[in-house]
Amino acid sequence: MISDKARFDQAIAKFDVANAEDLINEVFEGKEYPKELLYAQRMTDMLGRFAPDAPEHVQLAVRAQHICRWKVPRADYPMDKPGYYQWRTYLYKFHGETAGAIMREVGYDEDTIAKLQALLRKEKLKLNPETQLLEDVVDLTFLQHYLEAFVQKYSSQYDEEKLLDIVRKTWKKMSEKGHEAALKLDFKPEMLAVVQKALG
Repeated sequence: MISDKARFDQAIAKFDVANAEDLINEVFEGKEYPKELLYAQRMTDMLGRFAPDAPEHVQLAVRAQHICRWKVPRADYPMDKPGYYQWRTYLYKFHGETAGAIMREVGYDEDTIAKLQALLRKEKLKLNPETQLLEDVVDLTFLQHYLEAFVQKYSSQYDEEKLLDIVRKTWKKMSEKGHEAALKLDFKPEMLAVVQKALG
């Protein structure tokens, strides 16, 4: 009979194999990685720093947060706010189904799969501590690894207030514990200035 640890390790490995198929690469510390594989590993790293004792299904949800996201391009939906929400809502279902299928392959029960899928749908944010934990990890990962690139990429398209609003909206979704952790992240001075200005 497969052990719980072996089953978990198999699920994580299969998530990573799926994400390694991403043809979009990101360079980190001089090495190229499939974009969603790197994101998943960063999410797990952040969870380990923020809540190392998180339940198994939360650890799996964190790793599967963006699983195979490139298969559902944003451009397939109208490029307006309703189109964005349609895309995001479908992604919640897609990620849950993709991760759930892998979990069944390695022997997880339907109750555990359902818990992961509810987390990926962000059900009861601010009310369910586990959903809030996932959201905090998402937001901390964004602030640590993606805010700088976002500012560089979009600063010519959006005015400063738009960037500050994005930080404020991110902050609003986080818990107090998440806020405390965010203020301890290793920001570059210019990124810290953006965060401080948004919150000030």
